[in-house]
Amino acid sequence: MSAPGRPKGEYRKAKPEGTPVNEAQRVPPHIARVAAFYETLTRASLAELATVYAAQARFVDPFNDVRGHAALRAAFEHMFDALDAPRFEIVDALGDAGQGFLTWNFSFRRHAQRATLTIHGASHLRFDTEGRVTLHRD
Repeated sequence: MSAPGRPKGEYRKAKPEGTPVNEAQRVPPHIARVAAFYETLTRASLAELATVYAAQARFVDPFNDVRGHAALRAAFEHMFDALDAPRFEIVDALGDAGQGFLTWNFSFRRHAQRATLTIHGASHLRFDTEGRVTLHRD
């Protein structure tokens, strides 16, 4: 789900509170593609990793430091195995051809628990010349 009042898949550069968003502030398509990938992430959509991540992309978060499609896919598969209903909501996005930044809410339930937990986080992304992620650091 995109931020309230914003169509799904439409992301704009971050702005100071209360500042109107100018249409020229839309983020580049490769950053919007990463954001959409995360907002629609499912076990089945992991087959699309290569459209978003470069072959030797490095992914670093508090639980993982992996490189390459197979290792990244394994990290996400573990997430789907360990959690119920994991879901990312992209709050905002900004960037240029070489790098980008996403803020997000990650919601999930632990197995056998009814309460949904939410982690508020951010990702720094670096891109190759084809617009694929080479470094993803949360």
